[in-house]
Formats: sequence, structure tokens, C-alpha cells
Amino acid sequence: MSNAGLLFDTAPADLPEAALKTQRLAENAAPASIAADLADAKAVHVSNRHPAAFVIGADQTLELEGRLFDKPTDLADARAQLLALRGRTHRLHAAVSLASRGEVVWRTLETATLHVRAFSEAFLEQYLAAEAAEIVHCVGAYRLEALGAQLFERIEGDYFTILGLPLLSLLEALRLRGEIGS
Repeated sequence: MSNAGLLFDTAPADLPEAALKTQRLAENAAPASIAADLADAKAVHVSNRHPAAFVIGADQTLELEGRLFDKPTDLADARAQLLALRGRTHRLHAAVSLASRGEVVWRTLETATLHVRAFSEAFLEQYLAAEAAEIVHCVGAYRLEALGAQLFERIEGDYFTILGLPLLSLLEALRLRGEIGS
């Protein structure tokens, strides 16, 4: 957001995300709905603490054939996720919500479809060695803006959605509300 010229402060939502995900999964919620629910919850939670602020909340989920993936817990989990994605197509759902005075005033959910190539074991080992420190913080164990781009044969969707924040839609919403110049 800084590169797009936005001035902002950050405030952690400090929500029990894992418990919220577990609850929504028990209710048979779709991965896309879970991303939207978490973005809303984060925006509202922070907005309640900062009622004079316009608050942005965001979340992203990865879905492979209806299965929700979380960020890997360690390098072994990252390896397992990448092997599960190898040669297959998955979807990333990125949601962003705007809240003011504890109420969601705007939201969007965008989805990108990513086709992972059938990479070799040798490539996987090189990739894990090079990206180990970063990929355990990323759902799907990849960063498109880095070496992870080599994992894919085709991508359908917005680049910013893949990074986790539908930035173009957010910028338009902020313009419409007079928060940034038109």
C-alpha cells in the first residue's frame, strides 16, 4: 500500500483466527467465505478500538478441490503443501473489508486461479533451500513476487489478489469515499 502512495498506520487485530476458521469449517463454509469473514472480523475489531479511523481488514485463503490450506507450520509442512499443489490447479481467495465506527462499509472478494507445473524433486529441494525463511509465512508455501513464480505454468487473475490484497478494488473504494484523490 505504501508503494501505491497510501499513508496508513497498522494495528494488529489480535483475533483467534484459527478458532474462527475451525468454526466456519465446522459450519461447512466455503474457503472464499472464510476469507471474507476473517477480513470483516479484522476490520470491525480494529475499528471498534479506533472508531475515528477508516480501517482496512484483509485475509486470503487457498483452496485446492474444496480443501482449505493454511500457512505451513514448518519447512516439512511447506514441502508437503507444495507436493500437494504440484501439477494441479488451485484458487486463492483474497478479501478486503473497510470498516468505520465498528461497521463494515465496503467489502470485496476476488479469486485468482493458479496452475502449478509438475516441477521436479530437484527443483523443489533448490526452491525450499532458497526460500525457507520466507515461505513458512505464506499460504501455499510460495511467494509469486520471488522464486515462487517458477512454480507456475499459468495464472489467471489479478497480481495483487495473488499477493493477498485486491489493491485496485481497494483504491477505487477509497477514491469513491474521498479518502484518496480521484
